Amino acid sequence: MSENTAPTPTDKRALLRRAALEYHEFPKPGKVAIAATKQMVNQHDLALAYSPGVAAPCEEIVKDPSAAFRYTSRGNLVAVISNGTAVLGLGDIGALASKPVMEGKGVLFKKFAGVDVFDIEIDEKDPAKLVEVIAALEPTFGAINLEDIKAPDCFYVERALRKRMKIPVFHDDQHGTAITVAAAMVNALKVADKKIEDVKLVASGAGAAALACLNLLLKVGLQRKNVFVTDLAGVVYEGRTELMDDDKRQFMQKTDARKLAEVIVGADVFLGLSAGNVLKPEMVASMAERPVIFALANPNPEIMPEVAHGVRSDIIMATGRSDYPNQVNNVLCFPYIFRGALDCGATTITDEMEIAAVHAIAELAQAEQSEVVAAAYVGEQLSFGREYLIPKPFDPRLMMKIAPAVAQAAADSGVAQRPIADMDAYRDHLQTFVYASGTTMKPIFTAAKTAAKKRVAYAEGEEERVLRAAQIVVDEKIARPTLIGRPAIIAQRVEKFGLRLQEGRDYDVVNVEQDHRYRDFWQTYHRMTERKGVTAPIAKIEMRRRLTLIGSMLLHKGEVDGLITGTWGPTTHHLQYVDQVIGKRAGVNTYACMNGLLLPDRQVFLVDTHVNYDPTAEQLAEITIMAAEEMMRFGLKPKAALLSHSNFGSSTQPSAVKMRQTLELLRVQAPWLEVDGEMHGDVALDGKARAALMPHSTLIGDANLLVMPNIDAANISYNLLKTAAGGNIAIGPVLLGAAQPVHILTASTTVRRIVNMTALTVADANAAR
Repeated sequence: MSENTAPTPTDKRALLRRAALEYHEFPKPGKVAIAATKQMVNQHDLALAYSPGVAAPCEEIVKDPSAAFRYTSRGNLVAVISNGTAVLGLGDIGALASKPVMEGKGVLFKKFAGVDVFDIEIDEKDPAKLVEVIAALEPTFGAINLEDIKAPDCFYVERALRKRMKIPVFHDDQHGTAITVAAAMVNALKVADKKIEDVKLVASGAGAAALACLNLLLKVGLQRKNVFVTDLAGVVYEGRTELMDDDKRQFMQKTDARKLAEVIVGADVFLGLSAGNVLKPEMVASMAERPVIFALANPNPEIMPEVAHGVRSDIIMATGRSDYPNQVNNVLCFPYIFRGALDCGATTITDEMEIAAVHAIAELAQAEQSEVVAAAYVGEQLSFGREYLIPKPFDPRLMMKIAPAVAQAAADSGVAQRPIADMDAYRDHLQTFVYASGTTMKPIFTAAKTAAKKRVAYAEGEEERVLRAAQIVVDEKIARPTLIGRPAIIAQRVEKFGLRLQEGRDYDVVNVEQDHRYRDFWQTYHRMTERKGVTAPIAKIEMRRRLTLIGSMLLHKGEVDGLITGTWGPTTHHLQYVDQVIGKRAGVNTYACMNGLLLPDRQVFLVDTHVNYDPTAEQLAEITIMAAEEMMRFGLKPKAALLSHSNFGSSTQPSAVKMRQTLELLRVQAPWLEVDGEMHGDVALDGKARAALMPHSTLIGDANLLVMPNIDAANISYNLLKTAAGGNIAIGPVLLGAAQPVHILTASTTVRRIVNMTALTVADANAAR
């Protein structure tokens, strides 16, 4: 590929393949690891963890097997099991080659629902022997997730295991897909104004997923007499012998139709779980009015949405792809179904639990936007209708909606060994996890991609991290970069770093040596600052060499929609130019910086990490309010703790008094904010300890917004936590108080953090429209 040639689809596939291989290999092979949950730092810990202390829980489990859920990880441990005979898109590749897929499934469990996973790849194709191997693993796990086992073996294996095992067994290819499809179907028929018991449904495909979808749809009202199934041999009709098995036979119909084109005439619903392009435009034209088309084959649907919509305008459509509306993705349900099943000690997954999940997902799509979700998905239309049939995969309400519904259904159907007594408390617990799981930035990325592409200026446009981040920003269609620097140097470094960026096509350049806007920019800057000691010669010089000043003027003039700066030098160096040109938001008196940290078991935000050396109580109150409002844009409910060396009045030193005064101001200025102080850091992060110490505290649970008394406390705490506990994963610094979207980073910023802050800048710009 020449330097000036756009990458072809083959080039993109090769790049994706190389990136995927590097992702799996570095910095450590694979995607999962085992982590200890208890400290083992001395001889006493060793004696408790192993010999002789470990005997105590063993003896308790002998007396009462259910005690294993108290003393071991079994209650939060799922086995993701495959023999590699039907790996999505790859077929029968064998157990060993399926391991990356199973590891990936484990990552989804952990990321979305906090469920621990051992992936187990079994080199056994005999279904009966496979059942024996899996059944023998029951003492280790709280549940079993079967994955990528070919049909019809998967049906036999799941049924046999459900009969033998006293823990949930769930074949996600069947039931996870079925639950998501059923939820989307319920809502699609609602939009189409059709009753499920009346519709004629034609299915293309008769594998595990398709038959599971049909069986679950029957349980929510679809009539068997109205279901017509087709596969490679055509229509499944009475008397057919080719490619038949017991699971298909239940859908045999007395019909003369033998092909999909014949049976689909007059159909209300097409359900495709087969192969690309099997549904032809003329078939779509022959369907009933307001047809529902679920073309779920991946990566190529049974019919592309644009082709279907080109035939008729009354279609309600879903696919399995993320680049079209209504992606049917089983990640919407399986993490949360297991979460609910594990938490209530379910012995199996019942029909009632699956149906509860269906209705929970469907209702969530129909629900009005909460303030939290609307803030998290700024700029995105989340209004129930033909292009919004099911929730977004990163909707933070999924966990709180599905897991409790599943747990309650388990209790109602008598399979919950540990029924949840207080559902409200359970939902609060789930909410705490959701916002500590590291999914915070996903809604921001979604919001960044919804509107017309925004232009973001990067002050240090020649810097390697900025260029690498710009490549990701372009690839992910987050924004159009405007790089400030020397065009030739930028082009040379793009080539040196092996990037695919091309000026004009992918990014724009503001040439610091020769730009047609230079005269206008320095004259404007001079007018803005001539009474602040900036003469015309100084304005000319500054506008040539101060990159943040150039970026601020671009933003002021409307040449760009947002600005990222600060990859070198102190924050104050950059903030002076932002203040001179952009200024503070109306009604704001103080700038501040907020940083977010994704810690192993929680997420916290800290202020003020970079701007105010020793803020007053009035400044701290304003900073806290701005930080809390910004957190709500992430979809987070702020719980603010005003930190000090003093704990609820234990000191009268000036810094402690200042924090108490801040609390008094916040109770007047922000009565909506959950806040308390002054308090120690450990008490802030441990809601139970605080409740014991201060039972009448106005802050309930663990704090997630930590307000520090001065910049030393904030900056030191942030950098210590980031390095020692946060894996250098951070959000920010987020500049609070500026009149336009601008963020000042730090010299230690990473490529991923630049990308994250670009998405936030674009979301800021979208919100300001």
